[in-house]
Amino acid sequence: MAPASVLRLKAGRERSLAHRHPWIFSGAIESVDGNPSTGATVEVVDSRGTFLARAAYSPSSQIRARVWSFDADTAIDDAFIDRLMARACSARRDMLDDAHTACRLVHGEADGLPGVIADRYDDVVVLQLLAAGAERFRDAIGAALMAATHARCLYERSDAEVRALEGLPRRVGVIDGALPEEVVIREAGLHYVVDVVAGQKTGFYLDQRDNRAHIGVQAHGRRVLNAFCYTGGFTLAALAGGAASVLSIDSSAAALEVARSNLARNVTLDARRCTWLEADVFTELRALRNRGAWFDLIVLDPPKFAPTAAHVARAARAYKDINLLALKLLAPGGLLATFSCSGAIEASLFRKIVAGAAVDANADAAVIAQFGASADHPVALTFPEGDYLKGLLVRKRA
Repeated sequence: MAPASVLRLKAGRERSLAHRHPWIFSGAIESVDGNPSTGATVEVVDSRGTFLARAAYSPSSQIRARVWSFDADTAIDDAFIDRLMARACSARRDMLDDAHTACRLVHGEADGLPGVIADRYDDVVVLQLLAAGAERFRDAIGAALMAATHARCLYERSDAEVRALEGLPRRVGVIDGALPEEVVIREAGLHYVVDVVAGQKTGFYLDQRDNRAHIGVQAHGRRVLNAFCYTGGFTLAALAGGAASVLSIDSSAAALEVARSNLARNVTLDARRCTWLEADVFTELRALRNRGAWFDLIVLDPPKFAPTAAHVARAARAYKDINLLALKLLAPGGLLATFSCSGAIEASLFRKIVAGAAVDANADAAVIAQFGASADHPVALTFPEGDYLKGLLVRKRA
């Protein structure tokens, strides 16, 4: 079933596709025949007309096409979507149990479904469609998710800014079923409320699941500072791990309201050890430094400072600033868990930023562990851009 349109690459620009990288940028294209509509499937050929892939066309984006398949015999249709969706959901089956009722089900290019994100929160699945091809198959994707999960509700959060780059409108709301008044998940035995309607991303930072568990182990007996705490994921993990105290800072009153609710529903945790503070993190870190405060474990999990490569320089300054302040607040022998979720900030650059912050803070420090996203957020070997979350566990020498 050949597509009606053919996208021909310039000579020599087929190398990335030969290595199975799934993105085709506008500058690599020689011509597009057939006037394909937004999200339509096109056949990609090299300059000599040799088949390379079938891809979703996006005339508004610099990423002009995203590959569905490198197989010439594969038809891109509803059945194709069904197969890949079932495969992705099946691969995460072992990550869901009585103690863990939330995980990512579909992770875009890593699952062969570019622009498709789906997260499960107990009986609710939240869907994000971030690319033109994904939008084109919206109905098939929704039906396949419901068939694979038997969820109570499928809710759409296609409201990320990247959709504008694809020429797509914002979409939010129930696709199928009924959204419960409250969505509650369990992670490592702890209960969290998830705001799927207005929360960050799809409502919760599922990619930090393994890292929260790690911080819980490290927190025992320590004075903890959780900066950019959002709804309290690292805070609750630290309290469950036996932290002596936790100061949690975020600028969002709404997020802190959910965080307090999360703590209240986990009755085994000692709420007296926890302090919530609504404040700008940069300002408050400076104030804590000026007051001579000390912490034994600091978690820095800021929002995405560099959404694109154009923001890297400014983001690097922001990352250095908060890490410098954190290292000054860290007691001798203390631990800093510092993260970046900016895909445009490569791991090597992030390490250099933290190293520079340590020099400026006059802190003798060493990396003792590295963090990444949990296993439900795989990174395709042919798509290194998917390795967006990186983190370091740094010990400040006594």
